[in-house]
Amino acid sequence: MSLTLALGVGCHAQSATPSTTATAAGAADKSGPGKADLDRRIELMVRSKFGVPPDYSIDIGERGKSGFPGYDSLPVTFSHNGKQSKPLTFLVSADGKTLARFEKFDISKSPADIVSTAGRPWRGTANAPVVVVVFDDLECPFCARMHKELFPLTADRYKGKIRIVYKDYPLVEIHPWSMHAAIDSDCLAAQSNTAYWNLVDYVQEHASEIAGPQHSIDTAKATLDQLTRAEGKREKLDEARLDACITKQDETPVRASMQEGNELGVSATPTLFINGERVEGAVPTEDFWPVIDRALAAAGVTPPAAAGPAATTDAGSKTDGK
Repeated sequence: MSLTLALGVGCHAQSATPSTTATAAGAADKSGPGKADLDRRIELMVRSKFGVPPDYSIDIGERGKSGFPGYDSLPVTFSHNGKQSKPLTFLVSADGKTLARFEKFDISKSPADIVSTAGRPWRGTANAPVVVVVFDDLECPFCARMHKELFPLTADRYKGKIRIVYKDYPLVEIHPWSMHAAIDSDCLAAQSNTAYWNLVDYVQEHASEIAGPQHSIDTAKATLDQLTRAEGKREKLDEARLDACITKQDETPVRASMQEGNELGVSATPTLFINGERVEGAVPTEDFWPVIDRALAAAGVTPPAAAGPAATTDAGSKTDGK
């Protein structure tokens, strides 16, 4: 585990409050060194083993029950430029001679169930053995690249064996109209998976044109609304309901999807979960397909025979779930 991970999981968490009931700093302990001495030993070991930069400070908390015989839990907090990490829990032996780092991971759930797909548009086969969940940003050029890799190449290669689901993760800090695009596409999804995918296909292919030559955010939002209404009309959706959804621009469902992504460690787009196995970025075919093959094999399904990429025919949006 790296220090970067330690700070990334909770920069604003408060450090452990020093206990006034614990052994006083520097006091001798019959089973080992005094607290001040032991804290210093622990700090130096952590700095050495985890490559902590010299301008980071380390706070050693108080011992607590660990559930491991002969060891106490020990929270360690990293600080830098006024920001604190979420405390990392180490184990220290009762005699103060051994420091350990141990993490427990919940494997009670099937990997395929790690990410919720309830209510989301999908493509492929409803009961497919492999589910590819993509946390997507419609303004992200890397997402557009991944989209081309998925449709039709991957969808054709694994026809009948995969279901592909998109989840919203607009990077609103750097992509100013990505939230609007997510909401508009979801307005279509509320009535038609086909309409959703038609809009997503178009935006992924034409994202660089959405904001117009002046790169105006207002232009981008107006264009997205026009495209959404046109798609709704083409698919004969309830136009009044669709218009109300577009006008309201309710961010709540999108924010919930983003929060789910955060809890899963998503920080960039695209991020994919293939039956629970995480893949980040628009990875090339030779790296992406083996992940699907592993998931199929784990599900007891023989992967397709090794072959070159499938022909690039326009077959992507014809396998929408209803």
